[in-house]
Amino acid sequence: MEKLNDRWLRLVGVPLISIVSNFIFFQPENDARHISRWVALGISLVECILIWEVARLGIIRARRRYPRLNQTTARLLMQVSWFTMTTIVQRVVIVYVYDVTQFWGYPLSMRAYLVNILVPFLFVVPLAIIYEALYLYRQWWATYYEAEQLKKEALQSQLDSLKAQINPHFLFNSLSTLSSLVSENPKQAERFIEELASVYRYVLQTNEQLLTSLGSELQFIKAYFHLLQMRFGRSVELEIRVDEPYLPFFIPPLTLQLLVENAVKHNTALPTKPLVIRIYTDSANCLYVSNTLRRKQNVISSNRTGLANIMAKYRLLGQAAVIVDQSDDCFQVMVPLIQETRYDYSHH
Repeated sequence: MEKLNDRWLRLVGVPLISIVSNFIFFQPENDARHISRWVALGISLVECILIWEVARLGIIRARRRYPRLNQTTARLLMQVSWFTMTTIVQRVVIVYVYDVTQFWGYPLSMRAYLVNILVPFLFVVPLAIIYEALYLYRQWWATYYEAEQLKKEALQSQLDSLKAQINPHFLFNSLSTLSSLVSENPKQAERFIEELASVYRYVLQTNEQLLTSLGSELQFIKAYFHLLQMRFGRSVELEIRVDEPYLPFFIPPLTLQLLVENAVKHNTALPTKPLVIRIYTDSANCLYVSNTLRRKQNVISSNRTGLANIMAKYRLLGQAAVIVDQSDDCFQVMVPLIQETRYDYSHH
């Protein structure tokens, strides 16, 4: 249990309450009986310090026994029991001594007993509430901070796992394409390897980042599409209609590559019926990737991490959900564009 950091509350709060309570509840009668104000104030201060130090001991014991946030009720019950018992016992004993010895020069009535017992609760209870409120706040903040740290670590771990999936995913599908190309056109396969090296360099660089600009991603997708055209020729087409103001916006790296790759992988592409892939934006800060839908009869084996990977990244980054829409002849994916002012990725 952490040490009570209440030095100023004890040095200032308790004496102040002693002066106020003595002035309100006892000073009129003391003046009537010609009792020195300084004497009355000094004795009141000693009594207040004694009462509070005993009450404070109860707070310390309760926190040691029930320190956790989920033990607040038990801790409060222990403190209330302690305050009630010790305060009543102290006041009864002290007032009884005053009464028997006639310390103040006169015997004390039953009303004096009640007032001397009840008045201390008027400052013990508020002080105890302040102590407990501060303690609860610190406990809540510590619990919240710890939960947030664990959450961030878990999210970072999941993001790292997702990023680790992309490189093998991209390489596996590129090698599958290269394997088909080698048998069809060896010379074109050599050029494909050179282009692949350039593209993969970008993959390695951006995959270490959580976000990349849409402008950089579009430059990459154009280079990547050249690889596709080296194999499919006019069987695939790419249309990009992205307004310039959206180029500084951000998306997770390789988002476009995964979507384009999936479109090519799962749809037929013929010179007479080319696979058309469109990338465009709208006024709602959304990026759309759509393609004509003509499913292959013999679908290539896939580890299915592409679209699921993108959705998982947006979810872990706390962004709006990725939306998939499919009709009879079109497959479309909407990904939200991320503004730098709304997400500070440098802290991750």
